[in-house]
Amino acid sequence: PSRSQSDSPWSDMATQCVTKVELTVSCENLLDKDIGSKSDPLCVLLMNSSDSQWYEVGRTEKVQNCLCPRFAKKFVIDYYFEIVQQLKFGIYDIDNKTVDLSDDDFLGQLECTLGQVVSSKKLTRPLVLKNKTPAGKGTITISAEEIKDNRVVNFEVEARKLDNKDFFGKSDPYLEFYKQTATGWQLAHRTEVVNNNLNPTWKPFRIPLQSLCGADLEKPIKVPKYIFLPNLLKWFECVNSKKKQKKKGYKNSGVVSVKLCQEYTFLDYIMGGCQINFTVAIDFTGSNGDPKSPQSLHYISPQGVNEYLSATWSVGRGRSDPFCAGIEGVVEAYRVCLPQVKLYGPTNFSPIINHVACFAKQALQQTTASQYFVLLIITDGVITDMDETRGAIVNASRLPMSIIIIGVGGADFSAMEFLDGDDGRLRSQTGEAAMRDIVQFVPYRQFQNAPRQALAQSVLAELPQQVASFFSLFKLKPPHDPNPS
Repeated sequence: PSRSQSDSPWSDMATQCVTKVELTVSCENLLDKDIGSKSDPLCVLLMNSSDSQWYEVGRTEKVQNCLCPRFAKKFVIDYYFEIVQQLKFGIYDIDNKTVDLSDDDFLGQLECTLGQVVSSKKLTRPLVLKNKTPAGKGTITISAEEIKDNRVVNFEVEARKLDNKDFFGKSDPYLEFYKQTATGWQLAHRTEVVNNNLNPTWKPFRIPLQSLCGADLEKPIKVPKYIFLPNLLKWFECVNSKKKQKKKGYKNSGVVSVKLCQEYTFLDYIMGGCQINFTVAIDFTGSNGDPKSPQSLHYISPQGVNEYLSATWSVGRGRSDPFCAGIEGVVEAYRVCLPQVKLYGPTNFSPIINHVACFAKQALQQTTASQYFVLLIITDGVITDMDETRGAIVNASRLPMSIIIIGVGGADFSAMEFLDGDDGRLRSQTGEAAMRDIVQFVPYRQFQNAPRQALAQSVLAELPQQVASFFSLFKLKPPHDPNPS
């Protein structure tokens, strides 16, 4: 029998059995596409929607010069036991900063179902090219683990008097933390590289307790060559075994100190009374085109939609119920003012960022984690005050505030990708670095064929971590006890 629209798998997911699953990806023997060095691989995960269209779920970090990468960034997916969820893992050699992968070398892919990964717990398969031929000897391994614990551990790590391993300049140190699993050690987190520094202090970072030790504080974790219990990881010496054998009186090659503490989760802050304030900024500049023309990004189709409306609905409805009435108000305000405004220029982002930052600055004067501000900017990608915007974001990174940018249309979004700052900390024109990465950018076109909730899940994915990490950084507690006895 035919299935009606209301009976589609995506429409009744909320009533089905669902659990969150964390996927960890690694590869071996990737194709080498670079001349003079090795490939710089990244993994992108696509999922098949109910109408057989692939949409992007997320991407790992890029691993520099490596044919056997262990990706630190995890994919978190809702697993529905009753539904066949098709996955496609694509590996690309990244040689530029554009978000478009079509201009990057393709290293291979794997198509499978989420059920296959979950039932195997650890699935290893050969990578194939798009014509289904083997991608050399390349393989991919996906490990799955159910997320049963939402606690997060905060780290502040520094090292002193490290050995210098570089001929020109000083060493460029970073740290890796590994989790013990039934099949060996699995990468849980990789810090950023601190360039040219023998006394590095890494940016504070957070690791979900589930990712670090399976939420078991009695389970050991490993920093290469050292094994600790999580609650005993305070400091350790870096020992060079070759130096120790050759050099009499050798003590160590540096000391790493670790400050570790459990803290409040995002849900703790929400249930403890923190209010999330949501502001929407819509791009009414001339580059969008005349709203009366079908070629305009503001043109409302006979069905009553355009990309600006779809993006607003998707993200707004992706939030909790109390915000739904507010989103309807935003949509109605957009419809009412569209015939009345004259599209003009220039396209300046900094004024609206600074406007919301004023409210966030006032909230920071309170002694508890009472308010956090989210600014959603929907734009065609053209920006005329890049330097001022960089400065505004750097200033906002010190406030209880996050920025989501959705790019509509087919323009060049390289400026938006630059503001996202995923490949390094954004800096103002004067060189001042952002305290936190608070900008999340996605192009709307990646989600045109995806279920409505996919866009919201992608753009809001980093928000819980941003909220919790900010309040943790400033040692602010929820206004009320989230778990009263």
